Amino acid sequence: MMFFERKTYLQQLISAEGNGMIKVITGIRRCGKSFLLFNIFRDYLKTKGIQDDHIIQVNLEDRRNKRLRDPDELLNHIDQQMIDENVYYILLDEIQLVPEFEDVLNSYLHVKNAEVYVTGSNAKFLSKDVITEFRGRGWEIRVHPLSFDEYYEAIGGEKAAALESYYLYGGLPGVMQFESSAEKQNYLREVFETVYLKDVLERHHLQNADGMRELIRILASGIGSSTNVRRIANTFKSVANMEIGPNTITRYLDHLQDSFIINEALRYDVKGRKYIGTETKYYFEDLGIRNAILDFRQIEFNHTMENVIYNELRRQGFSVDVGLVEIILHDAEGKSVRKKLEIDFVVNRHDERLYIQSAFTLPDKEKVEQEQASLLKVSDGFKKIIISGDRFRSNYNDDGILIMSIFDFLLN
Repeated sequence: MMFFERKTYLQQLISAEGNGMIKVITGIRRCGKSFLLFNIFRDYLKTKGIQDDHIIQVNLEDRRNKRLRDPDELLNHIDQQMIDENVYYILLDEIQLVPEFEDVLNSYLHVKNAEVYVTGSNAKFLSKDVITEFRGRGWEIRVHPLSFDEYYEAIGGEKAAALESYYLYGGLPGVMQFESSAEKQNYLREVFETVYLKDVLERHHLQNADGMRELIRILASGIGSSTNVRRIANTFKSVANMEIGPNTITRYLDHLQDSFIINEALRYDVKGRKYIGTETKYYFEDLGIRNAILDFRQIEFNHTMENVIYNELRRQGFSVDVGLVEIILHDAEGKSVRKKLEIDFVVNRHDERLYIQSAFTLPDKEKVEQEQASLLKVSDGFKKIIISGDRFRSNYNDDGILIMSIFDFLLN
């Protein structure tokens, strides 16, 4: 089986050691959190001399550990193994399966020789509760499926062919154990049905499996397109012949985001410096799952590339919005007409901001002008980029726009 080093995440785990906080590793199911913690991080601990009896690990998904899902049993299990003053590394997988897990973890915040690392696959159980329950003493490390950089480092070969495969099958590490397209597709369909969909339905006690499945299909068909809850409700009625109200759809969307299956990009008025709450774009955390939902029948590489760019920006720690720039044009009669131009991504990280357009092809000057029209209407000094899928060299044009190759963006 192919091995992925996950160097970025290992370094984050190492850097967090000794910070006095609970290290919380979050991310979509099957993205490699357990392997990161129980194999990669454990191997690192052993190379620095930590003995096996000072690494306490519990996989709470394992049926054999069912009794340890009881919070008091789990506490007792850990306490019995901590018999000296040396540091113990406590590694707990899928902690959200333990009721009152916050109390369990809080119990070790004041134990000086306890370094606690936990994984979980649900944002509502973890990310939001970490802030509230641990009062600033939870340290979140968000793990994503394989980036193209990680993927390409493992498989090598011709870059364009590797990227096309990545567009099709995504970055779940489990996909890499299969050779044929049919095996990869069957694996992704199975994971979606038996892991992701089942998990959402059971966790939230949802009865309408067909409605949730159809919602995911609608979102998968429309990646990169602005939508809103009312429009989705109308699609249910016209395409699926289902009546599902806006409140239910909103709740379903929250469940999908809490499980890290989808992420949203809000619309942002660049000149007005405010969010516009009427429309949202949704992107999938893993494109292989997105394509499996559509049975690999609706593959538009322009939208797929946009989703890959979104995911890479998020992985690099940027917050990502969709930008809107309002301009005033004059019609044939000289009347003023307001028009809104879109910037695919307005991204921020600390004091850094970038304006980014995704263009699968840039065949001629006219297409370049079309893509950069909105960028040129932004007058601040932040960098403006067009990421192109058909360029193999990056360069600035005469308007100061960086035309960047998708390979430079993903690999450098």
